[in-house]
Amino acid sequence: MHIGWASRENKFGGLEIISYLCSPRKRPTDGLYYNITLKMKKIWIALVKLCGWKFFIPDRKERPEIAHCVLIMAPHTAVADYFVGAAVMFAAGTNPRIFIKKEFFNFITRPLLKKFGAIEVDRGNRKNNLVQSAVDELKNNDDVLVVITPEGTRKPVKRFKHGFYDIAMQAGVPIVLGYIDFKKKEAGYGPTMYPSGDYDADFEKMIEFFGPIHAKHPEGWSWGSKN
Repeated sequence: MHIGWASRENKFGGLEIISYLCSPRKRPTDGLYYNITLKMKKIWIALVKLCGWKFFIPDRKERPEIAHCVLIMAPHTAVADYFVGAAVMFAAGTNPRIFIKKEFFNFITRPLLKKFGAIEVDRGNRKNNLVQSAVDELKNNDDVLVVITPEGTRKPVKRFKHGFYDIAMQAGVPIVLGYIDFKKKEAGYGPTMYPSGDYDADFEKMIEFFGPIHAKHPEGWSWGSKN
């Protein structure tokens, strides 16, 4: 497995409302939704700067894979992770697909969330083939990324869920490790990992990177420092 480290030259501050409100799907550079989205992004980033956050975002010319990958964001122990995680993608200008629980969709939010690339998910339906849906999105679009919280829950876990790894393997795309450190108030893009097919070995390398990251609720993070 090859790991490429993120450049830390570009620093931005930001926050977000729902990590679901990331960069939208391809569309014309005019129109109501585009203007609303653009203004929201600028406001979001400004708010996060006020909160003291710094973003570490690599130059896309140096690391083009950040625009077409499986992006895993960790640690995930609080709803606030979504706010910060979306801000990272706002600042990076990427085009994500994010699976969101159907409970967040209603007649008001559905049109806007769909425009932002959100995919409605019924977690109670065991017939949902989320892995295949994500693989199809990546194979059919060479400028999108799929964003996943690898723990799959805000509760402490011993291992990451396997789905993100299966998506990357089947779609033939790399995994980028995104991080949110609440103690340092830093968030951004870490290493790029090219899955080897040996999940156990690759998981250990992920934890080498994620272990020292400080979660908002340390008791919900099974690795690294609790201080």
